[in-house]
Amino acid sequence: MSAEQQHRDGQAADPGPRSLAQALRERDDASLGALLRSRPDLLHPVPTDVTQLATRAGTRASVLRALEHLDRFALQAAEALAVAPDPASYQELLDLLAGDDGDEEVAGALPATVALLRERALVWGGEDRLRLVRTARELLAPSASHSSPTGLGPSVAEATSGMSPGRIQAILTAAGLPHTHDTVSAVAALSGLFADRERVAELLEGAPEASREVLTRLVWGPPYGQVTAEPAAHLRWLLDRGLLLPTTPGTVVLPREAALSLRGGRAHRVPEPTRPRVAVAAERKPQVVDAAAGGQALAALDTVEELLRSWDEGGPAVLRAGGLSIRDLKRTATVLEVPEPVAAFWVELAYAAGLIASDGGYVEEHHDRHDRPDADADAEGYEDEETRDARTRRRSGEAEHYAPTPEYDAWRDLPPAERWAWLLEAWLPGTRAPGLIGGRDGRDRTLSALGPGLDRSPAPEVRRRVLELMAGLEPGQAPDPATLLERLRWERPLRSAGPRREQPEPPRTGVRPAYGGGVAANDPEALRTKLTEWALLEAEMLGVTGRGALATHGRALLGAEGRSEGAGAGTAAAGSARAAVVAALLAPLLPEPLDHVLLQADLTAVAPGPLVRPLAEALGVLADVESKGGATVYRFTPGSVRRALDGGRSATELHAFLDRHSRTPVPQPLTYLIDDVARRHGLLRVGAASSYVRCDDESVLDEILADRRATALRLRRLAPTVVAAQADPRTLIEGLRAMGFAPAAESAEGDVMIARPHAHRTPPRTPPAPVPDGPPAPDTTLLTAAVRAVRAGDRAATAPRKETPQAPGGLPRTSPADTLATVQAAAMTGESVWIGHVNAEGAASQRLLAPLRVEGGYVTGYDHTADEVRTYALHRITGVAELADEPDGAEPAR
Repeated sequence: MSAEQQHRDGQAADPGPRSLAQALRERDDASLGALLRSRPDLLHPVPTDVTQLATRAGTRASVLRALEHLDRFALQAAEALAVAPDPASYQELLDLLAGDDGDEEVAGALPATVALLRERALVWGGEDRLRLVRTARELLAPSASHSSPTGLGPSVAEATSGMSPGRIQAILTAAGLPHTHDTVSAVAALSGLFADRERVAELLEGAPEASREVLTRLVWGPPYGQVTAEPAAHLRWLLDRGLLLPTTPGTVVLPREAALSLRGGRAHRVPEPTRPRVAVAAERKPQVVDAAAGGQALAALDTVEELLRSWDEGGPAVLRAGGLSIRDLKRTATVLEVPEPVAAFWVELAYAAGLIASDGGYVEEHHDRHDRPDADADAEGYEDEETRDARTRRRSGEAEHYAPTPEYDAWRDLPPAERWAWLLEAWLPGTRAPGLIGGRDGRDRTLSALGPGLDRSPAPEVRRRVLELMAGLEPGQAPDPATLLERLRWERPLRSAGPRREQPEPPRTGVRPAYGGGVAANDPEALRTKLTEWALLEAEMLGVTGRGALATHGRALLGAEGRSEGAGAGTAAAGSARAAVVAALLAPLLPEPLDHVLLQADLTAVAPGPLVRPLAEALGVLADVESKGGATVYRFTPGSVRRALDGGRSATELHAFLDRHSRTPVPQPLTYLIDDVARRHGLLRVGAASSYVRCDDESVLDEILADRRATALRLRRLAPTVVAAQADPRTLIEGLRAMGFAPAAESAEGDVMIARPHAHRTPPRTPPAPVPDGPPAPDTTLLTAAVRAVRAGDRAATAPRKETPQAPGGLPRTSPADTLATVQAAAMTGESVWIGHVNAEGAASQRLLAPLRVEGGYVTGYDHTADEVRTYALHRITGVAELADEPDGAEPAR
């Protein structure tokens, strides 16, 4: 037995419910819960009863959202119902989708699709009376200005509604139909003619070839065309026979019945009942995929660390409109050695993870407590002073800067796998789309990194769905991007006012699209295409995929429970169950940090892998990074050695450090370099006069004074060992270093000042919250409570009551004595009564109450409306009405 026959046999012959509210009322709790789960906007706030639920389900905003979450075939079925008679039978819907020749795939898929539309409250009614909710019909049906998404226009009856009876009779005569004086029967006869395939074919046998060409152009939509006041002969032939009917002056339309006959009964040119298959572009060993993904994950961590390290003492300024300037983005890209769009992605990822933020317009430097000017002061008072200073700086217009947040320090101390999981917890649900950076918004303004206007609510859904489709393949299989995009288009087609346009050509297999580039603000199809491409590229850059296939830890990212509340929520995100599972799977793929390097005779050091943090930080001061990759190459220069000496390290300490951490002997040239720089370091002393230079060797000062490059410093000898300058100490130090000397700064007491970098941190910041597409999906607890409340409210709203005087607003009205007597009697007999209640805020409501006890001026009972026991003050009850007697066989309200 076919699926279609099973569907028909399983349906009763009765006409079914008379309204959507009745159809919902007849559902069981599981079905109501499924409706609220698929359409969570109906839950905010929770409907008071089924009638309110049905009303809300029929609003324009809710129906639009429901239509946008249908797959392509479900949307095609809804579009077909919009052009079918209202109500339509299941067979009529099947005929519109399968056509005169039938389609086994359509017939097999339609029962489940109709059930889906019923579940989502878009279709209701019995088997022979299927009804599309009115709002959906208005959205999908053709109008005088546009056609249906199917490409069909108005029916004959709709197109001739304003036509004169004489004109209709003339059309009947030209079409070979018998004359009638009844306009209704005339329109019905013309509709019957166009709906008959054979009679339409006979009518067109005598049509001019040009007339048939016009119909061919209009048959699949749009069905509208323009004509002049004196149409050509081939157009006049169609107008005379009603195959083209006027809608507005100069505009004609092909009526729906005629178009369906010419189409062979199909509402859509190509029904698509089957979801497209995601093809495999390449197949690799899962171990190779995991290894490649692990390498990418390590590179991602290095890139983010390099970014935050470069901003550690204060990052770029915040633009007045928010975000980074193009110049600062270019500088960041140069530091990271990546293209600018990729640099923008890493900046946005660190921002989404809560690792960088704006400092709010003031500098907060982290020192040891003994560095504070008021070290003995109360800590709270110190912070209050900084807060007041921050407000003063902001009022004065001091620029804000981006800098790492305090969360960065916590993130940096985590193991590598947990740090990576932290980043992924920010990336997966994030709604900001870094690929848009560099494009233009709706007001033709440039979209900047970290700036406003980058949130796109479909981004997390597309990102997650791309990974889910990749997870549906076998381990090691890389999907074809073109088929992946086509599958997403089938699952979430973009509904439009007109017929569906041909989709743009997908990217060719094997062609890797470039990241970024922006997208038109008013082109949702292009946005979805770009979001899909960006999801694939971002997953590869982060190490979720390796060589185009989903890695093992990427599959765990989708399957593990425990999703954290909000992206980048600090240790809560890193400690979630999902992050723990992903980190455990990734950890074996990451190499263990090394505590040694290999020193070379050419003044370089090679780190054959990632280094432990203390070694990496110390080596980063002592040497400059020359190249990155699987092995990092550091180069020692006089400037880098001087930097280490400025940081307070002595030559002896540097020699010991290299001996301790090198697996090869320390080369002699490196030893000489350190000793030579150390011998000259600090020989000159710079202090504040404006500034001065002090040196025990008079010949060195003679050399400085004789150098032409010292002219700009305006030096003057005060004593044999002291030279004063008209420049500030920093400028003086930089000038002397440019001349080849190695001066050291000294304090007012004559001690050498150690130049330690001060980490710049923002105050505690909350990472940006994603901007979801509608309300979040409800959990089981909320669904159960909502269904229970709707049922209780419905029982209360539909319970019959006896006639009683009413107060304004429809509340029962009885005297205080009658109210007390009725409530006491109901408590004794266990009956339910209607009460009118006014709360302390003056809000009036009707409650169906089963009183349990009456004492102390209060009545306590089970409130069927709220589905719980409540207590009401008697003086706030406006009146009481008893329930009407139930007819024989009827169930009581309780």
